[in-house]
Amino acid sequence: MDKVVMQPPLHPISGPDYRPVVTLNGWSLPFRMNGDWKEFHLVAEPVVREFAEGMKVNLWGYNGQSPGPTIEAVEGDKVRIFVTNKLPEYTTVHWHGMIIPSGMDGVGGLTQPHIQPGRTFVYEFEMKKSGTFMYHPHSDEMVQMAMGMMGMVVVHPRDLNFRAADRDFVFVMSTYRVDPGTYLPKVNEMTDFNMWTWNARVFPGIDPLPVRLGDKVRVRIGNLSMTNHPIHLHGHSFAVTCTDGGWIPESAQYPETTTDVPVGAVRVFDVLADNPGDWAFHCHKSHHTMNAMGHDMRNLIGVSRKDLAKAVGKLAPDGMAMGSTGMAMGNMEMPAPDNTLPMMSGTGQFGPIEMGGMFTVMKIREGLARDDYRDPGPYQFPQGTVAYEVEAPDAAPLREQGRPSHKMKM
Repeated sequence: MDKVVMQPPLHPISGPDYRPVVTLNGWSLPFRMNGDWKEFHLVAEPVVREFAEGMKVNLWGYNGQSPGPTIEAVEGDKVRIFVTNKLPEYTTVHWHGMIIPSGMDGVGGLTQPHIQPGRTFVYEFEMKKSGTFMYHPHSDEMVQMAMGMMGMVVVHPRDLNFRAADRDFVFVMSTYRVDPGTYLPKVNEMTDFNMWTWNARVFPGIDPLPVRLGDKVRVRIGNLSMTNHPIHLHGHSFAVTCTDGGWIPESAQYPETTTDVPVGAVRVFDVLADNPGDWAFHCHKSHHTMNAMGHDMRNLIGVSRKDLAKAVGKLAPDGMAMGSTGMAMGNMEMPAPDNTLPMMSGTGQFGPIEMGGMFTVMKIREGLARDDYRDPGPYQFPQGTVAYEVEAPDAAPLREQGRPSHKMKM
């Protein structure tokens, strides 16, 4: 694909019918029928991925993109997946969470020979159960996954009425350390990441989720990063309905507004989009909604900005004193190094959004067509439903007063 925006759902033209998914800033891999086999072709290769406008990163991926395209099939399908290696080293593909023969599991050296550069291997198996799964290498895994080699697999139920949804989104989470001015991730990094991505995109480059009011919406999330992510949706409660281990019985589901997605796991939630508006959807670790973030910054809150600027000016005449009143950056304009992004950016109809990383918006609207996934624009709030400024009250609000500390043990 020549664009980094979400492609329309790929409806099947042969084989059993299903309601296709849409991939955030991505697409589904086309297939062909060869007898009763459904055939796909993955090409492992170096790619260039735009994290957001103004920043491109050299990654490894599949079919020109990182993460690779989503593979969709139906429970009971016989699939044949060709994998061609155009990387500078050998690789394999592991089908994470899927019940398949051992020799198709993709662990290099253990269950198959590694796929050498320039060679093509084929994987053949039956999709024994429906659900949401992932694919990634099990060769030089630390490097190859840190370079972006991953993707999602969605196996639809053969019964179209089983757990049916009106809109079905899918993406995988990954993390990178890309220093400002550089184009290559530091693959040996284990903890100090500065790019927290959904489908290798960061806000404001992550697609919104356009949803029709009243739709039953399914969101499938894979986590191949190095940490867990508590994923939170505003304005609604939802139920976790599936993991990469299978469907959760309805009797075991309970309402949530945040679900934690562990490392190497999939979580799927279903939500009834019954509350119109623009609703934030993000990881609730606050530093995961920032870009190009460093962890060694001093906390200067409460320091005199005038004195600080004077001291900084002696060392760096063009420097800017930052952080003495917090880190709000929406109104700041300052030059940045090449090929990086502001920590917090994006603009809404009321001003700076000041987010980055793992953040986007679920936009719930009346009247969207069934397969219309275009951005509907800002929400038009009904009169009297937006928080507004008032004059300060005459009486000071109550505040907690000092309390006796005689019971405290020092």
